[in-house]
Amino acid sequence: MKRRIPYAVANYEEIVRDQYYFVDKTRFIREIEQYKIPVFLRPRRFGKSLWCSILECYYDINRKERFAELFGNTDIGRNPTPAHNSHMVMRFDFSQVEVKPDITSIERSFNHITHLAIGECTKAYARFADFKVSNTQLSASDALAAVLSAVLDSGAPPLNIIIDEYDNFTNQLLTTHQDSLYKELTTGDSFLRTFFKVIKAAVGKGTVARVFVTGVLPVTMDDLTSGFNIGQIITLKDETLEMMGFTQAETDIYLDEIFADQGWPDTLKSRVRDDLRIHYNGYRLLPGAKETLYNSTICNFYLNDLLIGEGRIPRETIDNNLRTDINWLRRLCGSDKDTRELVETLMFDGALPVDTAMLSSTFSMNRFVEKPFFPLSLYYLGMVTFRDRFSLEFPNLTVKKIFTEYFNELEHIEVSLGYTDMFRQFLKDHDWAALFAGYWSEYVGQIPAQAFDKANENLFRITFYELCTRYLSPDFMFAIEVNHASGRSDWEAIGRAGTPFENRAAIIEFKHYPREKAARLGVMDWTEPPAEAVEQVNAYADDLLRRYPELTITRHVACTISATDHRFFTLG
Repeated sequence: MKRRIPYAVANYEEIVRDQYYFVDKTRFIREIEQYKIPVFLRPRRFGKSLWCSILECYYDINRKERFAELFGNTDIGRNPTPAHNSHMVMRFDFSQVEVKPDITSIERSFNHITHLAIGECTKAYARFADFKVSNTQLSASDALAAVLSAVLDSGAPPLNIIIDEYDNFTNQLLTTHQDSLYKELTTGDSFLRTFFKVIKAAVGKGTVARVFVTGVLPVTMDDLTSGFNIGQIITLKDETLEMMGFTQAETDIYLDEIFADQGWPDTLKSRVRDDLRIHYNGYRLLPGAKETLYNSTICNFYLNDLLIGEGRIPRETIDNNLRTDINWLRRLCGSDKDTRELVETLMFDGALPVDTAMLSSTFSMNRFVEKPFFPLSLYYLGMVTFRDRFSLEFPNLTVKKIFTEYFNELEHIEVSLGYTDMFRQFLKDHDWAALFAGYWSEYVGQIPAQAFDKANENLFRITFYELCTRYLSPDFMFAIEVNHASGRSDWEAIGRAGTPFENRAAIIEFKHYPREKAARLGVMDWTEPPAEAVEQVNAYADDLLRRYPELTITRHVACTISATDHRFFTLG
């Protein structure tokens, strides 16, 4: 059977049965067993649901005879813990709970989802106890309590409870400004608090052996504290930092397996590795983390497209499921003015200052929307990551592109109309200088006057990149801030195979000058670019040629003056 990429596959049994590729993270089961009720938070698309499926298979007593089949080729299978296959497992997925306009309707959906999970559990383990939970009119808490009572009375194996996406529906309430509903859910004797209280009591009695919870934000967990104050948030623990997401070493091994199976050349593998690193790597989840991580699900999105295309490098690098709605930012900031200020800071400066003393495993809804806490709220949402102890930055090119789209929307910059002729002409004459002039006229000309003085090379580099990807991604692979031996190049384009641009590349070095400095230096009268820029772009071209000697590279320097004018030089 031909192996496949497990994109959108969150069922571990299916991965084993159908021989999907699998990056083995099972060694972390030993780490989470150091905690009785671990709560693990990660941004969307980091593989949380697959991890829940792995744990379900590992602890399920009904799968005991299949342990070698399911885990024989894994790290934990070669050295299992005593707890393997010793529990009944009850697994909940709260992402299925529907957000309704009133608390009664939300509770009805919550009860329905939990009853389905409870029904699956009692059916699977009917040989161990007489559960007698068939009344779907019971609340979720009462139904769960009845099951736990039957487990206690019968002497059945203890339960292992897994809750995936614990805060999915409460986060939706936060996003849509339904604060009163959120507070009803997380305060007093709400059905949600009562549900977690039932679990807490069962842990105390030993009826529940372990609880594992995943989510995105610690907000709901913090607001539920009095009802579930035994949860141990392990998100920021050094030992579990790499439990989800791929390290560089894991990604390299993954690629080696795929390319060996497919028989594809090493030159293609080098380009794919570079593309993956630029678009998906970069998550430094603690200031002192040993290395950055890849977003695993989005890596699989790319690699799945690569296999389907039989080695054709994907044109689309952003899974639409990764895009965080701009309403999250608006909710966080409270107004379009503050949202614009936040986005502009990231677009112009490329970073946000952060007070790491505020980095906490728990914080309430009120703190989530406090202005000093915005950077860390964005960190938990996966929009920024640690550059160092003092600042946060975009993790990778994918998130930079998404924020450029936010910037365009907030500043009302048109990116879909008025560009066709300039890009059509570029496909004929391959003239980067003319294309940049068109971008300057059509795009930069729309930047609001109040942003002129803030405009810098960060802004021009990323917005020119984003615009080119919109119109030229079938022809080129684009990247910005690419690491080379000689430094970091500003802007690169490499022609795709099978196009007129195959084996052709362009490198642009950006230099920015405020108006006063540009006038003093006479930038608009220059007949050649500054020597420093020439030296840099030549070094980057040499580095790129060492990696891909088949390329013909044109080198350019773009000198921008505030947001008012520019000079574009082509070196060769």
